[in-house]
Amino acid sequence: MSDREDDAWTVLESVTEYETGWYTGGYDLVEQPDGSTKKYYWAELPPAAVVVARVPGGTSWVGGDSRHRSTGEEVVFVEQYRPAIGQTHLELPAGIIEEGESATEAGARELREETGFAPDGISLLQRMWVATGAMRHERAILFAEGLTPTEQELDDNEFLTVRSIPIDEAITSAREEPTNDATIEGLLLAREEGLL
Repeated sequence: MSDREDDAWTVLESVTEYETGWYTGGYDLVEQPDGSTKKYYWAELPPAAVVVARVPGGTSWVGGDSRHRSTGEEVVFVEQYRPAIGQTHLELPAGIIEEGESATEAGARELREETGFAPDGISLLQRMWVATGAMRHERAILFAEGLTPTEQELDDNEFLTVRSIPIDEAITSAREEPTNDATIEGLLLAREEGLL
């Protein structure tokens, strides 16, 4: 969209109606290009980092109560229950980018905390806005490799299981319902870049 088109949309008033500690919600009263006005509601969340992490063959680690060994290159997932929709999902590791962190720093931290893997290298694949019709939320998709097993450091609201899936099965497994956008986006971006 050009600057000229953006200028045709004037925010007359921006109102925050509630704050939850997790996200803020409200609306903007906007003058549209035809001169009419409308309230556009939004929810604002902090930016998030989503990590596609590749485990080399032969890597051993402890996940839950058992020991695992990768026989070939695999992608690291977490399986967790999502109370907002009442379903357990197979997802890529992800979390909020803290104040003062870069996307890559946040991705490395979240990967280490959620899965117990510290990456030797992590790179940004894409930044994107999410659900732009109703949300103010930016997501960074990252790729991590050179994983070294370490200790998990789960938050008090994280109850998850670490799983790894062979690279050639990762997208098919992620598409099995229930599924979510961040996981599919991350895997497709990594595949497009020739990383999976």
